[in-house]
Amino acid sequence: MSIPNASLDQKETTRDAFLGGKVHVHQPRRGRHRAGLDAVYLAAALPDATKGHIVDLGAGVGTAGFCAAARLSDIDVTLVELDAAILPLVRQGLKDPANVGFADRVTLLEADITAKGSLRHAAGLKPSMADHVIMNPPYYEADRFRASPNTARAGAHMLDERGLEPWAKTAADIVRDGGSLTVIFRADGLQELLGVLKGRFGSIDVIPLRPRQEAPATRILVRAVRASKASLQLLPGFVLHEDDGSDFTPQSQTIMRDGHGLGLLARK
Repeated sequence: MSIPNASLDQKETTRDAFLGGKVHVHQPRRGRHRAGLDAVYLAAALPDATKGHIVDLGAGVGTAGFCAAARLSDIDVTLVELDAAILPLVRQGLKDPANVGFADRVTLLEADITAKGSLRHAAGLKPSMADHVIMNPPYYEADRFRASPNTARAGAHMLDERGLEPWAKTAADIVRDGGSLTVIFRADGLQELLGVLKGRFGSIDVIPLRPRQEAPATRILVRAVRASKASLQLLPGFVLHEDDGSDFTPQSQTIMRDGHGLGLLARK
């Protein structure tokens, strides 16, 4: 559901409900990436027993972090974002009365996650600060895909020439040994993602997300454990829509509308 954001020009932003109204986010109406299914599934991939400090890298308007905090009462969340146009919308979300049940456990950190280590640390991204990291990095490499003519939208969707490497490096730096990383990414980017996790994370779970039962996966969730030597697992995955239409499957409805997790178990 989208309704106009009353505190700003109605032509510029919307106030959108997630998890059946348990979460509300404020986001641009157009011209930038708008949060949706990916952020909800990223948050839902955290096991139900998750506790501790969650850091959401490249948090955007805060959807994934908000959804995680709404579902998991024993976590604190740090949203890490750099976009100056988005930061005020995150702050609005934190002040939204609908989010009062979890907002006091969520903080915002303005930092460039792709900067070199000394700059990241000075900005507040400290080594081993997180028990868990979640991230929804831009999906596309600039040299392989045509960028949107809208600069802001392109920035949300396009990796720079370094690809996923800076994201993996920062995640490995800020999560403690034995802590977890959860990423949502495009399915055909699995090889690239596994490449940057190698040597940093183990105990990797790959969870395909398929639009329909017989369709190839278009998204993947990848979970991994810092400094683990355990082997990779390919899990059954999830089907989002019924075969005969756009309706969500019953399982997807429990995640998207009821705020349930995916039922995944933690690994070491």
